[in-house]
Amino acid sequence: MDVKDSNGTILSEGDSVTLTKDLKVKGSSITLKRGKVIKNIRLTSSPEEIDCRVDGSNLVLKTCFLKKA
Repeated sequence: MDVKDSNGTILSEGDSVTLTKDLKVKGSSITLKRGKVIKNIRLTSSPEEIDCRVDGSNLVLKTCFLKKA
């Protein structure tokens, strides 16, 4: 299973990615701003999602809003 970012680049465990869009976090008042770098991502069982840790919170993000840093 290949996990690809919004540009079609293959992602792997431990990569760093950059957000391509401002994202509001459901159930929280946090907004992740475009251009934020997220380090050390983890792949999930779904090729459209990654697991990561941002500002002390564990989040699952869609790969269509990410690009490899």
